[in-house]
Amino acid sequence: MTKKHAGADKHAVLREAGALNPRPETVADEIFQPGSFFDARDIVQVKYEMLRRVHKDGLTVTRAAEAFGFSRPVFYQARALFVKGGLPGLLPQRRGPHGPHKLGGAVLDFLEEAMRNGHASRASDLARLVKERFGFSVHPRSIERVLKRREKKRRGKKKGVNQ
Repeated sequence: MTKKHAGADKHAVLREAGALNPRPETVADEIFQPGSFFDARDIVQVKYEMLRRVHKDGLTVTRAAEAFGFSRPVFYQARALFVKGGLPGLLPQRRGPHGPHKLGGAVLDFLEEAMRNGHASRASDLARLVKERFGFSVHPRSIERVLKRREKKRRGKKKGVNQ
C-alpha cells in the first residue's frame, strides 16, 4: 500500500471513530510536522500531547492551548476528561440528549393507550394529556417522532418473524 493510500485510510478510520480533528491546520506545535509520527488530524493524539506538554514539559496552559489549536477552556475540559476516563475520555462526545428522555416507556404506553381508546388523535391533544397526567410539557412534534419510531420498530420485528 502506498503512503497516499495509507493516509486516506487513516483519515477514514479517524472519521469513523469520531477522532478526526476538524481543524488540523490550527495545530502549530513543532512535533506535528508532516511525515512525523504525530498526526494533527488525530484529535485524541493532539489533545494528549497538549496535556503532556503542560504536565511534563512545563508549558503554560495558554501557550499549549494556542500551539495545539484550542482555547484554554478546551484544555481544562480535556484535562478533566483525561483524568476521569483516560485516553478514551479524549474522544469527542456526542452532543445533545442521547435519546427521548421525557418520552420513556410509561409515557409512551400512556400515549398509545390514549390513541387506542380514542381520547386523542392529534399530537397536540396528546401533548396536553401528557401535561395533565405527568406534569411536564412535550412538543407535539416530539410525540409524532417517537410514535413513528416505535411503530417502525414494531413493523421491523413483524417482518423478521415472517421471513
